[in-house]
Amino acid sequence: MIPTMVGGVTRADSVWDVHRLPRADDRTFLVTGGNAGIGYFVAEQLAGTGAEVVLGSRDPAKARAAMAAIRAQVPDARLRHLPLDLADLPRTTGWPDRLDAVVLNAGVLLDDPRRREIPDGHELMFATNHLGHFGLTALLAPVLTPDARIVTTGSFTAKSEHLDFADLESTRDYRPKPAYARSKLAQMLTGFELDRRLRAAGSAVRSVVTHPGGALDGLTPARPAVHAGRSARTLPAALLLHGKHAGAWTSVRAVLDPTVEGGDLWGPRFLGFRGRPHRERVRGPLADLDAAARLWAISAELTGTDPDFPAQTGAPR
Repeated sequence: MIPTMVGGVTRADSVWDVHRLPRADDRTFLVTGGNAGIGYFVAEQLAGTGAEVVLGSRDPAKARAAMAAIRAQVPDARLRHLPLDLADLPRTTGWPDRLDAVVLNAGVLLDDPRRREIPDGHELMFATNHLGHFGLTALLAPVLTPDARIVTTGSFTAKSEHLDFADLESTRDYRPKPAYARSKLAQMLTGFELDRRLRAAGSAVRSVVTHPGGALDGLTPARPAVHAGRSARTLPAALLLHGKHAGAWTSVRAVLDPTVEGGDLWGPRFLGFRGRPHRERVRGPLADLDAAARLWAISAELTGTDPDFPAQTGAPR
């Protein structure tokens, strides 16, 4: 369902306020990479709804710092840490008993010109950003509620990339920024393919893809021990970009807004770079159904997993 247009703005957009989020007291959400960057602000904003928020993070000290920062903003926040290394999922323990949403947010962006690999030989960014979340989705399937949401945080940089299936992990022509963009494209394609598979299976779980636009550290409010705060040197960038707190809005809306549909793409309103979240058209490389299906098969082979969500009889869609 596409909400009715009113003066160029959808009716759903006209009533959605990023600063007045609906309550979610009886729900539990997992945010991967919830200890820093956009993931931190996703966790902070979701904590303000009364939900229990699970921060997936490799580093216990950083997770503790993030939880302290969130409680400084939301004194009654219900938080816990899930030790989570997307490059080493088999060692993860302490999975939640139930989840109403998972935000697949954690990501690695390298600027080192040297190609780096994790111990099993996969390129680091492709392994963490894409393969790790693919495997995690399979592991979480049994604990997701019947109408849960799986929210994939992509990147607007992915829109101008294409996957090279002869060299998915950039072994021949490694450049950090294109390799990152391709890893995010892989992640986003998988989010769309996942929703198609959920629908085919008759499942009520929804897969939604988002991107934060242009989210800069220098436009982000301070959070002691997590983020230093705004820089006057980047103020001119505010005309086109926004901070990481605003970059979190698309994922938060995808988790909470009942009008969000499976298979949606949500990004910032102003040219896809800044502003409040709105639904975008899925087009270009993101709409390549053949590439998405082919990538799914390869990812299942590389990870030894295949996310499987059985149909929920009578569940809402």
